[in-house]
Amino acid sequence: MGKKGYLSNLERGMVVGARRAGLSISESAQLLGFSRTTISRVYKEWCEKRKTSSIQSCGRKCLVDARGQRRMGRLIQADRRATLTEITTRYNRGMRQSICEATTRTTLRRMGYNSRRPHRVPLISTTNRKKRLQFARAHQNWTVEDWKNVAWSDESRFLLRHSDGRVRIWRKQNENMDPSCLVTTVQAGDGGVMVWGMFSWHTLGPLVPISHRLNATAYLSIVSDHVHPFMTTMYPSSDGYFQQDNAPCHKARII
Repeated sequence: MGKKGYLSNLERGMVVGARRAGLSISESAQLLGFSRTTISRVYKEWCEKRKTSSIQSCGRKCLVDARGQRRMGRLIQADRRATLTEITTRYNRGMRQSICEATTRTTLRRMGYNSRRPHRVPLISTTNRKKRLQFARAHQNWTVEDWKNVAWSDESRFLLRHSDGRVRIWRKQNENMDPSCLVTTVQAGDGGVMVWGMFSWHTLGPLVPISHRLNATAYLSIVSDHVHPFMTTMYPSSDGYFQQDNAPCHKARII
């Protein structure tokens, strides 16, 4: 009686090769020393499933199929800050078979999602986003030499103590700057110091402490006392550009 049951990958390949070479089931069995049943089964598996490996599937069947992964992906997109418990609870609603948090974590990692700290970015209004985009498009062809003629300025408040929020979100590796994966920040709070400063390609400019609220009058004083001397010194040919943002005190009529 020929060999039955388990065949190695090489033996399965020999069976498929013999049958594809035109040998009948009986001829293949006689040549290889396997039973006719084994020859028939192995070749049928190859024809129907292209199966050439003898390795059997093992382990528990995955509880979250492709459809379940799409459902879980939608839950993540709807709420990036949801905890593992919240995601699991929402996923199990209306499902025939519930899953545990460990399965949720495994599935999310298989989909490419990991729990990460969100990037902190300044809070920018829709109007200013459009203005920034217009500025970028208007200057997209500037060269390095062009930018060397720009002196940049801004004021900023530096907090001496603050709370970091400890927020976590679910995102993929390439979604770090996706708007839904960011935490916006505002310039506010006590226990800080406010300064105004400017710089250019060539050198740093003055750094001016601001001890009171920066209004148009105070900003005009800064421009007169610090901006004009810096621009005259760095760009004696008057080919420099002074850059400031759209803060209300910067756009006042007296400036």
